[in-house]
Amino acid sequence: MILILKLILAPILIAAATLAGRRWGPGVSGWLIGLPLTSAPVSLILTLQRGPPFAAASAVGVLGGVASLCVFCLTYALCAERIGWTASSLLSAAAFFTAAFLWRLVDLPLWPTFALVVVVIAVVLFFMPRGAGPTEPAEAAAPPRPLYSAAFGAWDLPARMIIAAVFVFGLTSAAGTLGPQLSGLLSPFPIFGLILAAFAHSGQGFLAAARLLRGMVIGSFGFAVFFLVVALLVTEAPVPWTFVLAAAAALAVNGISLRTAR
Repeated sequence: MILILKLILAPILIAAATLAGRRWGPGVSGWLIGLPLTSAPVSLILTLQRGPPFAAASAVGVLGGVASLCVFCLTYALCAERIGWTASSLLSAAAFFTAAFLWRLVDLPLWPTFALVVVVIAVVLFFMPRGAGPTEPAEAAAPPRPLYSAAFGAWDLPARMIIAAVFVFGLTSAAGTLGPQLSGLLSPFPIFGLILAAFAHSGQGFLAAARLLRGMVIGSFGFAVFFLVVALLVTEAPVPWTFVLAAAAALAVNGISLRTAR
């Protein structure tokens, strides 16, 4: 059962988000990628594999990873206006791991961690380049995008699904060695955000990448709420209800954030 979840849960979520993002544009794509599409499956698998206490500690680590994700987005957006996608990708990935390393030195309880992460998200959102919002009229009026990108052809979507499965399988398999905090800190690494930002930057320009990254930051509010609920409930409530309620809370918060951004 756990092996099946490792192999199919994250790829299904990534496929759904990819197809929706292609239909409604880079801003919405970023907002969807900002949801815990790989971190949530990792958390569920860790709960089943290592028990609720491990998952609760890991969820606090994930909150720190959300802050690192926002640092990644801001770094890429600020670099992309001046340099190409290759250097922007390398610098933003380095910024994520640097932020995660620094966050590992901070040992805060759940609620102060959550409050600090919300402040980081708000500050990063304030400094993000002021391009078009997640659903600008031009994007809404654009014709539907093809179901695969020109870069990979028909293999684009399957490739993303395979990468998602490999990432989740690798991280959950190494969780015992990494420990709950480091597993949590690494799980929000924006592997798909990085790929999508690089494609948007190289193919459509700086503003397209900025819209996608801004959408990811906006989606981080729901991301953080998801893991707040997991950390609070996973040791107290049945596992299915914990993740259903966490998903409902994240979707509600992200619906409000998207409506506000529009």
